[in-house]
Amino acid sequence: MADSKKGWNAAFMALVYISLALTVLCMLVPFAWMLSASLKLSKDVFSFPIQWIPDSPRWENFKDIWTRIPLGMFIYNTAKLSVIVTVLQLLTSSFAAYAFSKLKFRGKHALFLGYIATIAIPWQAYMVPQFILMRSMGLNNTHLSIILLQAFSAFGVFLMRQFYQGIPDELCEAARIDGMNEYGIWAKIMLPLSKPALSTLTIFTFVSTWNDFLGPMIYLTKTELKTIQIGLRMFISQYSAEYGLIMAASVVSIIPVLIVFLAVQKYFVQGIATSGIKG
Repeated sequence: MADSKKGWNAAFMALVYISLALTVLCMLVPFAWMLSASLKLSKDVFSFPIQWIPDSPRWENFKDIWTRIPLGMFIYNTAKLSVIVTVLQLLTSSFAAYAFSKLKFRGKHALFLGYIATIAIPWQAYMVPQFILMRSMGLNNTHLSIILLQAFSAFGVFLMRQFYQGIPDELCEAARIDGMNEYGIWAKIMLPLSKPALSTLTIFTFVSTWNDFLGPMIYLTKTELKTIQIGLRMFISQYSAEYGLIMAASVVSIIPVLIVFLAVQKYFVQGIATSGIKG
């Protein structure tokens, strides 16, 4: 009976692993197609059946993308916004989460619930009044508008607070008895212990800002301010789209995101797990 049970468990686990492998394969197919298309002429991109490995790879696509549009400037603008927004969100989210988690003040729970409730409101519902506000402040066509709008994150506060809930309050109490103020506790105790949560928030924020299309399209109209996602549209003319160049530029654009993920991925799963089990 025990052997039969072990056999069923082994078969079930094998089925799970096969299903996961097929899921990963399905997720990787679009990226493989993008890489293949980046080495083709535009007329060959949508040929059927798909030729995954071109007979004559067109490496010139990766050279032309730097001369056809100011790709270097677009990557710089995108990296600038992504880094600044990520740093600000890490700062504001962790600081607010510390207050909501470890400090006692009147109306704390109501304020937290009200702030978190904004996650349920889609940005499209208030982007027009938000744009009018930014324009009235003279911030349209500036990177500062994007930075100010994305420097605060209700999701980031929620994620960090959930992690801080798992840190014993006794650590904070002991530090207060030793004469450390709240800023010192946050900087010297909470932040070093929250590397998994900070890494998780870093990935989410950096990827979201790097891939943002609608925000820069609304606020940035000058070429010298545009991001790479807006710049990719320059390969689309009135009559046709240069899909080979678009795919080549897309391959280049995902490299920074991949680097960031690989740099902090060892904390990523731990951060998701520990931030989700605390109420």
